[in-house]
Amino acid sequence: ARRLKQEGFNVDMAGDGKLCMELISAYDYDCIILDIMLPSMDGLSILQNLRAKKINTPVLLLTAKNSVDDRVKGLETGADDYLTKPFSMEELVARVRVLLRRESKNIVNELSYSDLSLNLITREVTRDGRKIELTIKEYSLLEYFLRNKERILTKAQIAENIWNYDFEYDSNIVEVYINYLRRKVDNKNFKEKLIHNVRGIGYVLKVKK
Repeated sequence: ARRLKQEGFNVDMAGDGKLCMELISAYDYDCIILDIMLPSMDGLSILQNLRAKKINTPVLLLTAKNSVDDRVKGLETGADDYLTKPFSMEELVARVRVLLRRESKNIVNELSYSDLSLNLITREVTRDGRKIELTIKEYSLLEYFLRNKERILTKAQIAENIWNYDFEYDSNIVEVYINYLRRKVDNKNFKEKLIHNVRGIGYVLKVKK
């Protein structure tokens, strides 16, 4: 996961099949890397389940070197590609990029929530039609919120995805940059606040009803 994050990907990890299925059902991912050998629910069962639910997200299946039957069954069940263990991280990243290119025509160029929008091509940010100038880190932080709208994000998740290091490295930096971002997208010029503190946990981008 660390290498994928270093390559600029936002990554969620699941240590067992049940949690993996919950994440896939709850969130819209661009690509899924699925290990056949998972506790509680194996990868092939997960793949069959998500295809039955019409979830067509590209799937890269990880299999044991000698498990030809698993590879064949995985492809027949709906996997888009497979990688046998052991493998290099360079090859994993390359195969993920290929799958994403195949789906590129379906990838949106803009992320939006309420009256806030972020253009992934021009990197322009607007709220209520007003252009907002952000630094590189502020932009990355807002993009992460928009990709996870209405989902509570812990400070540790934010630190790991935006700065690529453990939360303990500098626990104040997340709070500092959240404040910077709020001053620009949640100031008095706008009717409602979008970025909220969740006490004892982290933050959420949400319209409070």
